[in-house]
Amino acid sequence: AAFQRVATRVRKASRGMLAREMRGTDAVRETFTAQAATRAAGASSSGGSPPVGGAFLSPTHRSAVPTFTAHSNAEGSSGPGVVAVCKSLFAGGVAGGVSRTAVAPLERLKILQQVAGSSTRVYNGVWGGLAHIWKTEGVRGMFKGNGANCIRIVPNSASKFLAYEYLEGAILARSRKTDPEAKLGPLTRLCAGAGAGIFAMSATYPLDMVRGRLTVQVDGKHDKQYRSMSHAARVIIKEEGIKALYRGWLPSVIGVIPYVGLNFAVYGTLKDIVAVDVYGLRSAKELDVASGLACGGVAGAIGQTVAYPFDVCRRRLQVSGWQGAAALADKGKEAAHEVRYKGMVDCFVKVVRHEGVGALFHGLSANYVKVAPSIAIAFVCYEEIKKVLGVELYISSG
Repeated sequence: AAFQRVATRVRKASRGMLAREMRGTDAVRETFTAQAATRAAGASSSGGSPPVGGAFLSPTHRSAVPTFTAHSNAEGSSGPGVVAVCKSLFAGGVAGGVSRTAVAPLERLKILQQVAGSSTRVYNGVWGGLAHIWKTEGVRGMFKGNGANCIRIVPNSASKFLAYEYLEGAILARSRKTDPEAKLGPLTRLCAGAGAGIFAMSATYPLDMVRGRLTVQVDGKHDKQYRSMSHAARVIIKEEGIKALYRGWLPSVIGVIPYVGLNFAVYGTLKDIVAVDVYGLRSAKELDVASGLACGGVAGAIGQTVAYPFDVCRRRLQVSGWQGAAALADKGKEAAHEVRYKGMVDCFVKVVRHEGVGALFHGLSANYVKVAPSIAIAFVCYEEIKKVLGVELYISSG
């Protein structure tokens, strides 16, 4: 009898526990269904497709699911908010200004070598060229044009990083319509980087044109034609027409496609490889700053080598016909401004014909010393600032 009473109590307790479990399961199911319906309604009302990569899950469940998301679909199809966009722009602008200021003397030497070409030997070599600038113009000469460069590079860098994130997410979302398991790869990063580079270059090109003229001015050898960026812009428009502000735009855009595209593609892909395959980390987010700088340096060197002849062509077109470039030439040699170019192709032909193929790579040695730390600092500074601001990272898969 005692045994029967115990068995009866156990059966009642079991039935009670089972009923409570069923009620809990029903509650979870109802909550999950309500969340999914809400998100689906939001996606359909905005005209977008349902989110992928676990966007229907609650935040707690979503963190446990290994996904590979870009910014445009990490939080549904609503896209980043205004605050996130502003933070991204701020981080990109600061990264650009810091990276260019850190290598400003090398940047000026590179431009002087590009414009002077074979008309002078005083700027040959990295250390020899820097020593000549220091001797003739002092410390101010080392940073001449850097203020104008920062005014140009801050909006350029900010718009470039933001455009890259948008394009990367858009391309990935389109790929996932046909392949839900699609992930970021070198080709996706290359296309997004190329598009971002074209957008940023086109939006800020007049600033680059004016900055180039200011940088080429040499103290003590020629009367200063330009006193500031605004003055330079007014003089150029008055004497050469408003179209002169876009002189050299075509080779710049063509050159920026492999340059910026390869920068993003190599940097993001290399970070993933180093983080996961070399260090055995879960994602590239966990990679230390030194490794990130190394990946950025390699990316910058590869992209610059491919695109450098177009950069030389751009500078030659920017100073073509400008008397201020005459100060760079040695006596008895033809200055860069005396050679008139009809366009990009004509510029390439005349440079190779008069100065040889090597002229297309004048300043490359200085640029190698400059571009590796510059690109590395820009990428790492951008990501670290976004960490501080609490914005998601998108350049690598992590």
